[in-house]
Amino acid sequence: MSIRELTCIGCPMGCQLTAVLEDGQVTRVTGNTCPNGEKYARKELTAPERILTTTLPILGGDRPTVSVKTAAPVPKGMIFACMEALRGVSVSAPVKIGQTLVENLANTGVSLVATRAVEEK
Repeated sequence: MSIRELTCIGCPMGCQLTAVLEDGQVTRVTGNTCPNGEKYARKELTAPERILTTTLPILGGDRPTVSVKTAAPVPKGMIFACMEALRGVSVSAPVKIGQTLVENLANTGVSLVATRAVEEK
C-alpha cells in the first residue's frame, strides 16, 4: 500500500487530495469537495494524460511560428514521442484557428490543431 498526495486541477477549488494505492489501483481518495477530485486522482495515478502545446514553423506567414495544441489529451508517457514526431514539421500559411495541422500525432489517435490564425505575407 502507498499513499500519494495531489493537488486537484478538476475545478478551481484546488483541493488537496490523498489517495491510497494498492497493487497499482486507487482504492480510496479523500480531500475532494466535488466528484471531479476523485475522478482526477484515479486518472492521474493510473493513466495520466496531458494536452501538448508547442509551436511549429510557418512558411510564408506574417509571423514565424504558429501556436498549436493537441485536440485531446495524450498519454503523459507519449509527450516526448509526440515532440519527436514534430521535429522538422512546418506548415504553410494561411492557417486558421482550429485547423488540423497534423493528424494522428505519433500514433496517439489525436490531432494537432492551430490555436492562432496566421495570414500569408
